[in-house]
Amino acid sequence: QVQLVESGGGLVQAGGSLRLSCTASGSAFIITEMGWYRQAPGKQREMVATILRGGGAAYADSVKGRFTISKDSAITSVLQRNTLKPEDTAVYYCTADTTIYGETIRQETAWGQGTQVTVSS
Repeated sequence: QVQLVESGGGLVQAGGSLRLSCTASGSAFIITEMGWYRQAPGKQREMVATILRGGGAAYADSVKGRFTISKDSAITSVLQRNTLKPEDTAVYYCTADTTIYGETIRQETAWGQGTQVTVSS
């Protein structure tokens, strides 16, 4: 099983920036895709940004031009968020599609516990 740990959430004023980081740990695994979702109060969880298997990235329309996703290493993704808006307030979750090499080879999607981001107006 792969564990994901997020860091970097907090309180920021509108127009400010925050950097979220996510690091995976476990045994005998590789990550094929890694990304970030968010869930605001009373709303469904939505995709924010994903690093695709082929190396490109996909973003939600609401964050294009403001958020950038990248990988610091094979097991760490970073979400740089600039020009934050109050509507970016949410719990942000890291996710990773993994292949685990145990007694059997299996694919699993791992999720972090989430980190709260609050943007004040």
